[in-house]
Amino acid sequence: MDCLFCEIAHGRVPAEIIHEDEYCVAFNDINPQAPVHFLVVPKHHIPSIADITEADQRILGHVLKIIAILANDKGLNENGYRVVSNVGRNAQQTVPHLHFHILGGRSMNWPPG
Repeated sequence: MDCLFCEIAHGRVPAEIIHEDEYCVAFNDINPQAPVHFLVVPKHHIPSIADITEADQRILGHVLKIIAILANDKGLNENGYRVVSNVGRNAQQTVPHLHFHILGGRSMNWPPG
């Protein structure tokens, strides 16, 4: 399987890593859409939210906690931030590996797209 985020998560493709542990990796987006824009990716390959199993729950709880910690570390808690996970082609999921975009540092619009 050729999966860009698996390759990044396992150190085979370079990225600007801001966090790594046994369950996930976080890195800055290469095409940021906000002053702060990073991704958090589980190391275990899960194609999207639609593919989460009961066995993935512990990992995803950890991923969400890491999102909160990193957002706080980047000073996003005061004014807020957005967490986005696209699922499928119509939602613009371009990499078929579950990932969360964390965007902050500016006011967001609603609806988003």
